[in-house]
Amino acid sequence: METRDMLWSGWGDPGLAAPLPEPVAGLLRDMLGVRPAERPPADLDGVGVPACRLDDGDLTALAKVVGDSNVRADAETRVRHTRGKSTPDLLRIRAGEAADAPDAVVLPGSHDEVLAVLRACAERRIAVVPFGGGTSVVGGLAPSADGAADGAGTGGGGFVALDLRRMDAVVSVDETARTAVLQPGLRAPDAEARLGERGYTLGHFPQSFEWASIGGFAAARSSGQASAGYGRFDDMVVALTVATPEGTLDLGRAPKSAAGPDLRQLVLGSEGAFGVITSVTVRIHPVPEAREYEGWRFASFGEGAAALRRLAQDGPLPAVLRLSDETETVVGLADPAAIGTPGGAGASAGCLAVLGFEGTARGVAGRRTEAAEALRAAGGEPLGTGPGEKWAHGRFNAPYLRDSLLDAGAFAETLETAAFWPDVPRLYDAVRSALIGALSGAGTPPLLMCHISHVYPSGASLYFTVVSAQGADPVAHWDAAKRAANDAIIDAGGTISHHHGVGTDHRDWYAREIGPLGAAVLRAVKERVDPAGIMNPGVLVPPAAEE
Repeated sequence: METRDMLWSGWGDPGLAAPLPEPVAGLLRDMLGVRPAERPPADLDGVGVPACRLDDGDLTALAKVVGDSNVRADAETRVRHTRGKSTPDLLRIRAGEAADAPDAVVLPGSHDEVLAVLRACAERRIAVVPFGGGTSVVGGLAPSADGAADGAGTGGGGFVALDLRRMDAVVSVDETARTAVLQPGLRAPDAEARLGERGYTLGHFPQSFEWASIGGFAAARSSGQASAGYGRFDDMVVALTVATPEGTLDLGRAPKSAAGPDLRQLVLGSEGAFGVITSVTVRIHPVPEAREYEGWRFASFGEGAAALRRLAQDGPLPAVLRLSDETETVVGLADPAAIGTPGGAGASAGCLAVLGFEGTARGVAGRRTEAAEALRAAGGEPLGTGPGEKWAHGRFNAPYLRDSLLDAGAFAETLETAAFWPDVPRLYDAVRSALIGALSGAGTPPLLMCHISHVYPSGASLYFTVVSAQGADPVAHWDAAKRAANDAIIDAGGTISHHHGVGTDHRDWYAREIGPLGAAVLRAVKERVDPAGIMNPGVLVPPAAEE
C-alpha cells in the first residue's frame, strides 16, 4: 500500500514512540499505584484473526469491481484495519485479540467502483465499514450485529473494510470561489501540502491531523485546533458526493440555500451509516502571512472560561483559543514533551490559556493588542510567546504520550463534550465527579485533567484526559467509568460528543439526546438509502429497542 499505515498497536509513526522518563514513571507509581503490565504486548504475528467468512464467490465478485490486487484478506492487512485508536481498542489489539477484524479489505479507486462494491455487498449481505485514516476513538470502525438488517454483516455474511486510500486526489481548485474539490482518501498532510503549493490552506489541524483523511473529517464532523478562526470541518464543506447502496447523492449547489432542509447536514457526521462520501468540496483560505502564539495565566478555570467567553462573544477572536484547568496546567499537558520537568508551563499556579493568531502581519498585531486589553481586563496575566510556541510545537505529541503510558502500565483515555455557557460549569463538575467516583470506587483513583479548546458565542467544548492504574481488567474497568461519565453528560445538559463522533460507544446516549422521534427519523433515512442494512451496522443509528 502506497499510503503509510499507522502503528498497528498504537498511534502514528512507530519511530516516534519513546519510553516515559523515569521521574514521570516514578510519579505514576507513587501517586496512582501504576505497575508494569504482567505480560508484554503481542507481536503482530501473534494477533489472532478469525477465519474469513467470505467465500470465493464473494471475493471474486469484489475483485471484478476493483481488481484482484485491491481485495486483500491476508492476516496483517486485516489486523491493520481492526477497530480504531481508542484506549480500549489498543488494549485489546496489544493483547492479541482481533475477533472483530474485517474479513477482507477492499480498495476502490473511483466513485463508480464504490457504488458497484456497495451493490455487490448489498446483494450478498456483506457489511461495509468505510475506512479513512483509522483514527476513530468511539468504536466507529467496529460494526455490531444489532445494527444489521436481514442477517447482514456481523450477524451473518461478514464485513469488509472499504479503504479509500486510492481516492486521494485534489480534483480541482477554484480560486474565484476559493474552494477545492478533494477525494475522501486524501490524508490531511497531503491536502495541506498540495493546497500550499497554490498558496492555500484548509486551516484544519485536529490532533489526528497527521493520519486522518478528508472523508473522515466530514463523516465525523471533525474540529481542528484553529476552529475559532477557520470553523469546524463541517463549516468548511460546501458540497458532497455520496455513494449509497441505492445510488448517488450530489449535495450542494450554492454556499447557502433555502431549497428545503440542507441534506449536506444529514451526511456530515453520518459516520458511514448512510453511505460513503466520495467527494468533498471545501472552502480554502490563503496561507497566513503571520502566525503568533502566546500564553496567558488565569487564577482559576472559571475566571479563564469567562475571559474566553468574552473573546468568543465580543472579539477579537484568535484562530486558536484554549484553556487548561488547574490540574492540566500543573501537569503541563499543553507541552507533553516537558511533562514532569521544572519550569514548564505548569511552574506557576493557576490556569494556562493559549492563543494563536493567524493572518496578515498587520492584522495579527492588531488583534493581539486588542485581545491583550480584553484579557487583562478579565484578570489575565501575559506569559509571553513561550507557552504558546511550546504548545504549537508539540500539539501532535499527546497520542504518542498515551502509548508510552500504556507501555508503563498506566491507563490513559480522553472524552469530550460541549454545552451552552451557562451549563459549562455544571457539566465540568458533573463529569469530574462521575469519573473520579467510578475510578476511585474501583480502586484506581485517577489523575483527571480538562481543557476548553473550541469556543462559540453561545458555548464551548470540554475535553477531559484521564490517567489511572489499569486494574485487573482495564477494558471493563474503563467501560464502567465511561458509562458513568456519559450519563453525567446527558443529565447535565451536554452533548454526548463535540467532535469525536458517536460510533458504537456513544450510540445509546445519542438516542437519549435526540429522543425517540429523532431516532426514528434516522432509521427511516437508513432504511431508504441502505435497505439491506450493510452500511456500518450498529454505528450511529439507534435500533428501535433503544428508544
